Amino acid sequence: MASLAYPPTAAPEVSDFFRTLADDTRLGIIRMLVLSDRKAGELGGSLRLPSNAVSYHLKQLRSLGLLHDRRSSADARDVYYQLDFDRLAQLYANAGDALHPGLAASLPQPVEGGETEAATSSTRLRVLFLCTHNSARSQLAEALMRQMGGDQVEVYSAGSMSTEVHPDTITVLRELGIDPSKLYAKSLERFVAERFDYIITVCDRVRDICPAFTGDPNQIHWSFPDPVVVEDPEQRLKAFRQVAKELRTRIGYLLLLPHPATGERLSPRR
Repeated sequence: MASLAYPPTAAPEVSDFFRTLADDTRLGIIRMLVLSDRKAGELGGSLRLPSNAVSYHLKQLRSLGLLHDRRSSADARDVYYQLDFDRLAQLYANAGDALHPGLAASLPQPVEGGETEAATSSTRLRVLFLCTHNSARSQLAEALMRQMGGDQVEVYSAGSMSTEVHPDTITVLRELGIDPSKLYAKSLERFVAERFDYIITVCDRVRDICPAFTGDPNQIHWSFPDPVVVEDPEQRLKAFRQVAKELRTRIGYLLLLPHPATGERLSPRR
């Protein structure tokens, strides 16, 4: 009899993946972190678990490389947990392949270049990115989402104490082939009365003071360190590039979700 064309047993990492996500609590944590970064206390409150139980489950997820954690820049006593989407996608694909060759799950592929399908103003995904000064993280997010979503999105950024676009923001966007000439700092107050599908805070301080918006949109938090505070110019530019890289990943996965209002799926491009 011919031998099987693939290993009859799964790699230990795949077995660990199945075992880890077979637990309803850990699966619930993953699902809660899909859209927004959260503190351990918020996870425990939603899941009605004591802090020691939450810590145990977070440790199991971290052991597989599925989570990252970062201390809040607003209150260093707080820690935000983030889902590593690329790691989750790779483990998911490996798990599928372990069950049957060719069965490996793959995410929908973004459209490479070209124009996206035209969208009307009523069907465009409306997104507002917020940070403190609207100089770096939120400006990068606005520009990247506009590039990746094309005319399927209507995206803005603003700050609680807006100043001006940081020079390194302009440098990094130009490196990515994005024209930054139309970007400028804006106050979040001008947008409070507008309707959005997503309000995304990319600054821990703004997250804690984010006002209520018209229409009760989905409020998401992505905890990114502020690259502006890095003193060394060379290291600061590297920090800007890292934030842009991580934003591209988060935005890419967000755009793959069904439109909150219409249920339709967009076709993001890279």
